[in-house]
Amino acid sequence: MKAKQAGWLFVAPALLAIAVFFVVPVAAALAMSVTDFDIYALADLRNLRFVGLDNYARLLATPLFWQALGNTMFFVLVGVPVSIGVSLGAALLLNSPLARFKGFYRTALFAPVVTTLVAVAVVWRYLLHTRYGLINHALGAIGVSPVDWLGDPRWAMPAIVLLSVWKNFGYNMIILLAGLQAIPKDLYEAASLEGANTWQQLRHITLPALAPVLLMVSILTMAGHFQLFAEPYVMTQGGPAQRTVTVLYFMYEEGFKWWSLGSASAVAFVLFVFMFVFTLLQLRVARRSEGAA
Repeated sequence: MKAKQAGWLFVAPALLAIAVFFVVPVAAALAMSVTDFDIYALADLRNLRFVGLDNYARLLATPLFWQALGNTMFFVLVGVPVSIGVSLGAALLLNSPLARFKGFYRTALFAPVVTTLVAVAVVWRYLLHTRYGLINHALGAIGVSPVDWLGDPRWAMPAIVLLSVWKNFGYNMIILLAGLQAIPKDLYEAASLEGANTWQQLRHITLPALAPVLLMVSILTMAGHFQLFAEPYVMTQGGPAQRTVTVLYFMYEEGFKWWSLGSASAVAFVLFVFMFVFTLLQLRVARRSEGAA
């Protein structure tokens, strides 16, 4: 009994922190999502009214929400595979015995992750500038007309995806690199003796051994792209033509531009449902892949 009490005593600070900074805010947001909590309620709680599921019904009838959801799905369906592919490619290169200056490249490729987005945005807005940007300058050198990367609705979303992938792929790269280094070298030596080439080793040894790490990375990356906010907020402010408005950006405007905090809380829980469903789908696909193997 004393050992059990001692265990609870040790975990009590962590449980208290989880309760204060996670459970209580989530419960408060859930309660807020069924009220008309707004700036008037902030001034006087007597103005607060219970509205039930009206916030959710109004949200699902708002065209801008569906556009924001469509934009977010584009970022998820395009950005997640690209980010994981770039991360895996960089990790494989850094894990290669032919690579030199591995410490330098690990630091250089991880640097964007810890760089403030404002500083990154200044550089990328210059790179993507229609007239003076280096990217358009390079395209002009091969005879391609300048592209209005941030002002053309056709190109704004790919530009945000490119920025997001560059900014965040280093985090996944480090995780995948750790997974690659944990694979026993004996497997590759045995495969080489059997005549397996590099592609066969990648397909039959590296990828199956990395499957749990890839699953975790894909879930984290998916969650990050569903919650994409800072990049469109800093680079395009949701434009042009609202093509870069994400669900989280929509939630921000509902809560802090229009002060409709009840509606913003409803957006948060709808977004949670989508993320939960996509996570379940990823887990199911992973289980089927394991069963097929």
